[in-house]
Amino acid sequence: MPTDLELTILMPCLNEALTLPACIGKALGFLQRHGVSGEVLIADNGSTDGSQALARSLGARVVDVPRRGYGAALIAGIDAARGRYVIMGDSDDSYDFTALMPYVEALRRGEQLVMGNRFAGGIAPGAMPPLHRYLGNPVLSFIGRLFFQTPIRDFHCGLRGFDRDAVRALGLRCEGMEFASEMVVKASLQKLRIAEVPTTLSPDGRNRPPHLRSWRDGWRHLRFLLLFSPRWLFLYPGLLLTGLGTLGLAVLVPGALSFGGLTLDVHTLLYAAGAVLCGLQLLSFALFAKVFAVQNGILPDNDFLAGLRRHVNVETGLLLGLALLLAGIGLSVHSVVTWEGNDFGALDPRVGMRLVIPALTVLLVGIQVLFASMLLGVLGLRVHARPADVA
Repeated sequence: MPTDLELTILMPCLNEALTLPACIGKALGFLQRHGVSGEVLIADNGSTDGSQALARSLGARVVDVPRRGYGAALIAGIDAARGRYVIMGDSDDSYDFTALMPYVEALRRGEQLVMGNRFAGGIAPGAMPPLHRYLGNPVLSFIGRLFFQTPIRDFHCGLRGFDRDAVRALGLRCEGMEFASEMVVKASLQKLRIAEVPTTLSPDGRNRPPHLRSWRDGWRHLRFLLLFSPRWLFLYPGLLLTGLGTLGLAVLVPGALSFGGLTLDVHTLLYAAGAVLCGLQLLSFALFAKVFAVQNGILPDNDFLAGLRRHVNVETGLLLGLALLLAGIGLSVHSVVTWEGNDFGALDPRVGMRLVIPALTVLLVGIQVLFASMLLGVLGLRVHARPADVA
């Protein structure tokens, strides 16, 4: 449990006996030199090189974490920390634990998450692979800023400080490398006070390859960012497809469109209808994902969703879906009547499909709305535990 310590310097560790002495020595020296009441805590992830005993002999406290993973080690370390504030950093001697005062000062000012920025502070030659420096980190950091409106320009800096209670309240769960993204994303969504300070990055002191795997872990970070942003994963692509498809239907149902020697006809009309159906599916997924995430505390609620719940219910969706279904059936009947007028003989496809495609599109949209409304009703159910379950 936390004590009256101000700061815990937390380092995840997996077979880091070569670099632990330098890291622990720098961290303890910082605490003593600046008069900060604190501790050095090693979250060991199952080292087999004697890192645990070495850390204890150097004056650090060790918490053993049997579950493997960067995030698993840090989650356990945060839970075990005794300081009001925590500064976490890799135990490979790539971060300077003697230069933590900017973090401490920002935390004392009331910032709840203080991120290091290696691009602002300086990256020593050989400290970061070119793939990470010029592609991976900039691209993922840009996507993070775009998706979550956060000021952080170095999403994956491993040296960061935070208010322990504020970060524990985020309910961090990722046990792998995507833990780094999860902390920033959830802190941004929960409107924590976030700051960034320049920090340096040096080549690590290991004599073995790092645990990080560029493409695998990069994809895991990107996947996490997408899954935590239904707007960018489902909503915006859905709006784009639905808008383009609706425009195509509106332009091509009256007749073919020709310009510059190019003619768009029923074939393009069919693809426009497909875009509408696919877009509506994505919009439904966006709504389902948002409702599920809010109800399970993964994402915060917002005014739009609250207003939607107040004014739109399952019955409203069922009525709309039924109206669209009947309209689609009516248009289908009209196309059959037109066929009858031709004695049920062969029709010009440019005429027949111009009737059938819109009819089928409206009919299928009605079916989608009907079943999407029912699924929203299922997601909205409140399941109460029985007395026996509570006991």
